Amino acid sequence: QYSVFNKDGQQIAAVNQVGQNAAKKALRLLTSLDQFMTHRLEITDTSGQVVLRITRPAKVMKSTVIVSDGNDQEIGRIIQDNMFGKIHFTLQAGGHTYGHIKAENWRAWNFRIEDHTGQEIARITKTFEGIAKTMFTTADNYVVQIHGQLAQPLNSLVVAAALSVDTALKQDSRGFG
Repeated sequence: QYSVFNKDGQQIAAVNQVGQNAAKKALRLLTSLDQFMTHRLEITDTSGQVVLRITRPAKVMKSTVIVSDGNDQEIGRIIQDNMFGKIHFTLQAGGHTYGHIKAENWRAWNFRIEDHTGQEIARITKTFEGIAKTMFTTADNYVVQIHGQLAQPLNSLVVAAALSVDTALKQDSRGFG
């Protein structure tokens, strides 16, 4: 479960993993099979209304994230293009490429999001809260800065990218696949 905050620190949404039964939770806790499982996230507004659904089907190598609206209508997909080096993804909808997400380093902590022309439209940055927090929690914090108003479906894909980058990459304990 994650919380989404605006730049003023006010919670504007919540992200919840759904579809977890007891057996799946035990497998996730006790094994490294998490990367091979399907992950489903629901993003709800402050009133509890589902505004986006993110599904990362079970993967063997590269991730694909399916982004749907609150009525389960597919908006688009975030498709991992490579497994090694600086990770990058393609933002697609209806067979068209709307943009790309490019890791700025091989550890995949900071990402540049570009539109189809290569213009930076957003940035995802992992924040570090200090060594003590890192040692005592597995929580990752990401800051998303969207540089301007984006049209659909690009806006939903950028928001979903920010919320799913951890699910797409970090469920694999190697951190790069």
